[in-house]
Amino acid sequence: MHPEVDRGNLLEYLADIFNRRGTDSYLGEAVSMTEHMLQTAQNAERAGESGAMITAALFHDIGHYAGEFPENHMDLGLDNHHEVLGAAILEKFFPEEVTEPVRWHVDAKRYLCAIDPDYFGTLSSASVRTLALQGGPLDAGQVAEFEKNIHLDSIIRLRKYDDSGKTPGVRTPGIGYYLEFARELLG
Repeated sequence: MHPEVDRGNLLEYLADIFNRRGTDSYLGEAVSMTEHMLQTAQNAERAGESGAMITAALFHDIGHYAGEFPENHMDLGLDNHHEVLGAAILEKFFPEEVTEPVRWHVDAKRYLCAIDPDYFGTLSSASVRTLALQGGPLDAGQVAEFEKNIHLDSIIRLRKYDDSGKTPGVRTPGIGYYLEFARELLG
């Protein structure tokens, strides 16, 4: 049985997931899930991003752990896409500046593959495999629709931090350090 997750215990709950599950393999990447999410947050911080973007970077893949959350999080009728599940979990607690980059970071990969012929060559082999499962590059109509998103710039920035957060051996601050950015957003 899952404990009730609320504003008061959310960060401790997320830290527990990182601590218990973070060493899980990251879909064939050379880093674990925790290493990837911490590197992504570090990339955002080093770029001078806001606390909201650093938080989005830290939690962008939390949807992979959607089964860790109480059943009511799954009752939203959402499909099994980690980006959608992650955003649905986070939107109960965080502003759009966190949730929308999380919600659209997979489509951002598909978008960049469609508009930038060089981008595909920067993807890791695991990202290339998941791109196929995620529907491949967007078509022209999907590109036009995606470009209407008012969060487009932050979505693309998160995607690039995500792509560069897959390097073995990179030293990062621990989860506690990055949870402080999230704590400020919770008030």
